[in-house]
Amino acid sequence: MTRLGTSAYTGLPWRIHEFTGDFQVEDTWAFRTPGAGPGDFPVMLAAMRERGGLANQPAPVRFLFAVRWKLGAIFGWDKPSAGVGARVASLRDRLPADLRDAPRGPDSEQLPLTPVYELGTEAARELANKTVHTVMHLGWAPRPDGDHELRMTVLVKPNGLFGRPPSHRSATWSSTRP
Repeated sequence: MTRLGTSAYTGLPWRIHEFTGDFQVEDTWAFRTPGAGPGDFPVMLAAMRERGGLANQPAPVRFLFAVRWKLGAIFGWDKPSAGVGARVASLRDRLPADLRDAPRGPDSEQLPLTPVYELGTEAARELANKTVHTVMHLGWAPRPDGDHELRMTVLVKPNGLFGRPPSHRSATWSSTRP
C-alpha cells in the first residue's frame, strides 16, 4: 500500500468527479495488484468482499475502530438520524441518470458504508454521521508497466461543528459571538 498525491485521484476521469465537487480529498492510496489487467476490477472487489470486514483487520486497526465507535456512541455522533438519507442526502440523489441505473453493489454487514454505485472500473460507498459525510472511492487505474492497481480515495465533507478542523471551528465560533 502506497500513499499517493491528490492528483492520482483528480487526474483520472472518474465519474465521481461529476457530483462530489463540494467534497475534499482526504487521502489516496494505491494497492499493488501484480499481473492484474484492465478487466480485473470486479475480481478485485469480490476478493475484497471475501476478505473484508473489520474482523479480518489487524489488531491495531480493530482497536482504533472500536475506540471511534465507542466515542460515537457516547457523543451520539452515529445515530441513524444523523446518517445518509436522514441528516445528509445520499450521493445517489446527485447521480446522473445513467449512474442511477447502474448497479449499486451489495450491502455489507461488515462495513458501515452504503453503496452508491459500482461500475467496471470504479465504485463508491458513503457514510455520514454528525461530524462528516465521507465517500470511499475505489478506482482501477493503469500503471506504466501495463498492470493495473487499485486506488482508494477518501473524500470528506464536514457535517456539523465537530466535523470542521479546529481552525474552522474557531472561525465559526468567533463569527457567531455577540
